[in-house]
Amino acid sequence: MSHSEWVLDFDTSRHLSIDFSSFASVSSSPSIPVMTANGICMPLAGVDSIITHHLSFSNIYLILKLTLNLVYVDQLCNFSDYLVIFPLLFVVYKICSLRS
Repeated sequence: MSHSEWVLDFDTSRHLSIDFSSFASVSSSPSIPVMTANGICMPLAGVDSIITHHLSFSNIYLILKLTLNLVYVDQLCNFSDYLVIFPLLFVVYKICSLRS
């Protein structure tokens, strides 16, 4: 899996990324340990936003020791303009408001 690919996750508590180069700038953070699903603690390297060609995410934790990028579905839907639908194949839509 490449650093540009993201996995949709229902169990994580934040968006998590391993790709330092995708961050616009990284806000330094106190060394807070982040526990993974398998119980391993990894240090938080920073917090910032990522804007890709297709998606933009805010409040992303940079965890350099992860093996993949995780998108927290609840955070994506409740704090962004995205809607995730899981039919046979999943699709992520950006909700655009129409202004007159």
